[in-house]
Amino acid sequence: MASVMHIAIAGTFMAGLGVALASVLAIANRRLQVEEDPRLDDIEEMLPNANCGACGNPGCRPFAEALLAGTAEPAKCTVNPVEVNQAIADFLGIDLGTPDKRVARLACAGGSHVAYTRARYRGLKSCRAASVVSGGGKGCSWGCLGLADCEAVCDFDAIQMDQHGLPVVDVDKCTACGDCVDICPKELFSVEPISHRLWIACKNRDMADEGEAHCEVVCNGCGRCSADSPEGLIAMEDNLAVIDYEKNDLTSKVAIERCPTGAIVWLDDVKGAIKGAKARRVTRKQPLPERVEPLPRL
Repeated sequence: MASVMHIAIAGTFMAGLGVALASVLAIANRRLQVEEDPRLDDIEEMLPNANCGACGNPGCRPFAEALLAGTAEPAKCTVNPVEVNQAIADFLGIDLGTPDKRVARLACAGGSHVAYTRARYRGLKSCRAASVVSGGGKGCSWGCLGLADCEAVCDFDAIQMDQHGLPVVDVDKCTACGDCVDICPKELFSVEPISHRLWIACKNRDMADEGEAHCEVVCNGCGRCSADSPEGLIAMEDNLAVIDYEKNDLTSKVAIERCPTGAIVWLDDVKGAIKGAKARRVTRKQPLPERVEPLPRL
């Protein structure tokens, strides 16, 4: 009988404790609840729900919250059409903002017709997989492997592989989401303002002779582009030309004119990558012959 009474007392105590805790939580919820702006859902519905992160936020809802907080502008969404972003601006009674068009750029021009293959890779058709097997087989250890990880990861169909195994970015479709930047094992992609017209299409830092033995369009560190440009615009770092885009207003086509390999180019919306007058012309369409060295006999 005593044990039944003890159980009843314990049960009553636990029930009372549960009710008390529930009451505390209910009161805390009412007092600490943050009122959500009723416009948040409406704005989110007007966004593309791509959650690509190109606007600088982790997703469309956080971007909508930033718009309501006044810390972002509708034009920062690079996926939405301009008219939809304008509708968001009108809905919130704010300025559209100035679109800062950014696109993915590839720092390599070493397609199969100008860059040698030193080893045959047989395995999963993936740049990431190939890169862990002696770098992937390409003679230039810095170069694009051409197995299209970037094309596969792009949700906006903005990257297509050309006939020489190099990715080509469609600037009209590119949203600057950065997925290609993250996926490339050679770190050849970067997201750049479209105003960056002067471009080094190479990341090779080998000495000139070694670099040119692997690729015909390598930056050989000759320094002509630096010498022909305003002081401080282009520096030579580890045999590679590097542009200081803080001085982008000083860039011009003069920097590309004497480049012997065509590694530095001027990017034109219509003509694409323009090489200088002194760059050797590449007319070859077929891949270069493989220079595969036989395995040593054991």
